[in-house]
Amino acid sequence: MSSSLITVATCNLNQWALDFDANLERVIQSIEQAKALGATYRLGPELEICGYGCEDHFLEVNTYMHCDESLATLLESTATEGILCDIGMPIMHHNVRYNCRVYCMDHKIVLIRPKMFMADDGNYRETR
Repeated sequence: MSSSLITVATCNLNQWALDFDANLERVIQSIEQAKALGATYRLGPELEICGYGCEDHFLEVNTYMHCDESLATLLESTATEGILCDIGMPIMHHNVRYNCRVYCMDHKIVLIRPKMFMADDGNYRETR
C-alpha cells in the first residue's frame, strides 16, 4: 500500500539579477539538498533562474535565451531525477513574455504555468 504523504521542500535562495551561472548553481544545490532530505516536490522562488529584479532586462530577448540555456543545463543534469521541481523563470511564447512556473521531473518539462495575477504597482506593491 502506498503512502499518501509527501515531503515538500521550499527554498528562499540568494539569487542575483542576471547572474545565470551562480543562480543555476544555487538552484541545483537546493534540489540536491531537498532530495537528501527525502522531498519529492521542491518549490523554488519566483524568477529564480534570472533573479527577481531584472526590470528592463525582461524586455531583452537575451534574458530569455540565457534562462532557456540554464533550464536546459538543469534538465541535462541528474538534479531532477526522482523529484518534481517547481522552477521560477520567465518564458517567451509567440513573442509574448510570461512570468512562469516550470515543473520538471526526470529530465523533462512536465508543465509550464504562467503567473495569472501580475503586480499592479511596481515590483513589490500589490493589491492582490
